[in-house]
Amino acid sequence: MTPAERLARLRLIRTPHVGPVSWHQLMQRFGSGEAALQALPDLALRGGSGKPRIASVEVATREIDRVAALGARHIFSDEEEYSPLLREVEGAPPAVIIRGDMAMLQRPCIAIVGARNASAIACRFARQMAVDLTARGITVVSGLARGVDTAAHVGALGGSTAAVIASGIDVAFPPENAALQEKIASDQLMIAEQPPGTEPLARHFPARNRIIAGLAQGTLVIEAAPKSGSLITARRAGDFGREVMAVPGSPLDPRAQGCNQLIREGAILIQSVDDVLEALGPIDARMAREPRRAFIETLAIVDTGDGDRDAVAGLLGPTPVAVDEIVRQSGRPAAAVQLVLLELELTGRVTRHAGARVSLM
Repeated sequence: MTPAERLARLRLIRTPHVGPVSWHQLMQRFGSGEAALQALPDLALRGGSGKPRIASVEVATREIDRVAALGARHIFSDEEEYSPLLREVEGAPPAVIIRGDMAMLQRPCIAIVGARNASAIACRFARQMAVDLTARGITVVSGLARGVDTAAHVGALGGSTAAVIASGIDVAFPPENAALQEKIASDQLMIAEQPPGTEPLARHFPARNRIIAGLAQGTLVIEAAPKSGSLITARRAGDFGREVMAVPGSPLDPRAQGCNQLIREGAILIQSVDDVLEALGPIDARMAREPRRAFIETLAIVDTGDGDRDAVAGLLGPTPVAVDEIVRQSGRPAAAVQLVLLELELTGRVTRHAGARVSLM
C-alpha cells in the first residue's frame, strides 16, 4: 500500500459521518481510499446534503506522525497482520492502532471480561484462569478496566495478552493502570481504535467491546451486573457467532446477576479452564477457517434512483430497524438499500446500531 493510499484511507476514517460500515462500503464500491474521497461530495449531494467536511491531509498526517512517534502503527483491515477473526465481524474497525506484537493474535484468543468492582474471589479466579489459558498457548484478550480485566491481564503476563482500550494509544485509563498498560504495550499487545490523545468517553466503550468480542473465539464473563459493559461484550460475541461463557455466582450478589442471566439464556457454565477448552473444541481449526464474504459485495455494481431513496427513507424513523426488514418492506434489492443508507449516513441523517440496524438521527 502506497503512503498516499494509507493517507487517503485514514482521511476517510476520520471524516464525519463515515463509520466502520460505511467505510467498508465505500472501499468496496470504489476500490481505494483515494477514489472514495473523490466520490464523497457526489454521494453526499445525492443524500440531500452539501459538501461533506472531509478530514484534511494535515489532520491525517499529524496522526500518522504522532502514532509513529509513540512507537505504534496503523494496521488497515485488509492488511495481512489484521486479525482474520476481527475482519469478519459486522462493523470491523477500518484500522487499528497497535503497539506490540501482532503475532499474539495468531494464537487462539479468549476474551475475559467482568465487573470493575469485582469481588476478591472473582479477581483471583480471573487471574488463575488467565495463567491456565496462556499455559496452553492461548492469548487472553481484555479491556484493561479495573477489576476482572486487570486481573486477567496480570495473570496472562507470563504468556500472551492483548489489551483493547477505549482511549487513544497514549492515554492511560484507568490512571492506576498506567504501568500495566505500558508493560503490555512494550512486551505484549495494545490495541486502540481512537486516534492518539482521545480521552475515553462513554460512547467509545461499546465500540471497544465489539473489538474484544471480535478478536476472540469465545468470551468468558466473570461477574457482571445486569446492564454492564461486560454483558454488551458477551452479547456482541453471540451476535458474531462466537462462544459465550459465564462463571456462576451467588444469587445474593448483584455482581453475579449478569452471569447467572447469561447462563439462563444459554451461555456455557464455566468452573475451570478445562470447561473453556471443552466448550471451544478444536479452536485451531477455527483459526484456519476462511473469513465470510462481505455482505456488501454487490455495492460495486449497483446504483440508486429517486424511487429507491424515497422507498427506503419512508421506512426509517427514530426507532432502530433491521436493514433486512427495510429490504423486505421496500421491495428493493439489498445492494440498492445499502447504497441509499450509505448516502443518508454520509449526510448525517442516519445512524447505525449493533445488529445491522439503522435509525434516523
